[in-house]
Amino acid sequence: MRPTSHRTWGFLFACKMSEQFTENLPTESLDENTFKDLLENKQYRALRERLAASEPADIADLLASIPSDQAVIAFRLLPKDLAISVFDYVDGAFQNQLLEAFSDQAARSFLEAMPPDDRTELFDEVPAKVARRLLQILSPDQRRVTMQLLGYEEGTAGREMTPLFVDLHSDMTVAQALERVRRLAINRETVYECYVMDRRRHLIGTVSLKDLVIADPDVRVADIMKPNPSFVFTHADREEAAKELREHDLLAIPVVDAEQRLVGIITYDDVADIIEQEATEDIYRFGAVPGTERGYFTSRILSVVRRRAPWLFLLIVVNTVTGAIIARQQELLGELLIMAAFIPLLIGTGGNVGAQSATVVIRGLATGEVNPRRALAVILREVGIGALLGIILGAVALGWSYMIGSGNLKVAIVVSTTLVAISVVATLTGGALPFIFRLLKIDPALVSAPFITTIMDIFGVAVYFGIAYLILGL
Repeated sequence: MRPTSHRTWGFLFACKMSEQFTENLPTESLDENTFKDLLENKQYRALRERLAASEPADIADLLASIPSDQAVIAFRLLPKDLAISVFDYVDGAFQNQLLEAFSDQAARSFLEAMPPDDRTELFDEVPAKVARRLLQILSPDQRRVTMQLLGYEEGTAGREMTPLFVDLHSDMTVAQALERVRRLAINRETVYECYVMDRRRHLIGTVSLKDLVIADPDVRVADIMKPNPSFVFTHADREEAAKELREHDLLAIPVVDAEQRLVGIITYDDVADIIEQEATEDIYRFGAVPGTERGYFTSRILSVVRRRAPWLFLLIVVNTVTGAIIARQQELLGELLIMAAFIPLLIGTGGNVGAQSATVVIRGLATGEVNPRRALAVILREVGIGALLGIILGAVALGWSYMIGSGNLKVAIVVSTTLVAISVVATLTGGALPFIFRLLKIDPALVSAPFITTIMDIFGVAVYFGIAYLILGL
């Protein structure tokens, strides 16, 4: 065999370097149009290669851009490991559709690859019949974990936690602790914070992975741990868990049972989901849209109408009080018909001002910025703001209503005075109702904008005509 020349070796080396350089070049991202074209033209091999080089979150977005039946076809093209990662990013409705299309063995692989808390959330979203099937195909250990989490009330810390965490005993050495971290790390959501317990599994402290790495191997864990860590109980509201984690800047918040035995943790990424879900619920409630409206834009129209209609019917009934008050003022309106022109202005201002106060107070209660013990101070502050706003708006309305009212100064004074009174009462109502609801253990977010607007409609009309009789002498 003829020996390879230096020139040949140089050529082979250049080819290898070129190959490595090409491999290291960034892969062009798969855009939505290309994705749809490849799928519609059934170029499955090319599509599989492009998907395999994409990020899981980007693939989930692409799947959401096409009809669900086509998305199932595209999902089946993914390599197994990538498919499991993408499965975590798609919404619950599509997860359910995929699980129904899979064989029991395939569905089991996806379910058991999910974090226990995410799996529990999926079981909440799927129909009961599907949930029973999925429970049956889980392994006994995973079924037990899932049933444990499903046993906690929805919306509590116990329902949101994961039971997979790194637990250490206080009498371990650092070397033993690191060995346990290595052994458990493969199926734990986080290893950066470890939880120290006594022999009865009572939470007594935490220790970071960094502290374990830099400590002497023979030192006991109890000597380097941080004692008295923050925690929440399993029955605590999930918002309390989010608040604790955010205030103490933690990677995860421990969850303990009634005897303070550690049973799980809620990680920072789960808290981000909790905050988003709670904010969504509050926004919907403040807009008088009942329920969480999960998957609103994919919900059936009749289902949305059925949830909204009862509240709107209630508001219509209550608003008839406003109509009744106006109907009884025929004599006054007969003499001064121009007064009817200012009713929308007055009641609209009252609803807007009250909704503003309610919004800031509800947000303050939710974030912890407002302490319920300072309720009186907060309410008085809002009333002061309402008074100043009323004076400013009243001064503007005085001149405007004078011109609209054909130079009738008394009518202008009635409108201006009513505007001041409405602004004060609106801020009092919007500022006080969230605290009253909180005291009654009712979600303050139920103080919806339509609710406040309806109250101010009734009050505004009643005060308007009351002041009119006083000033006009009718």
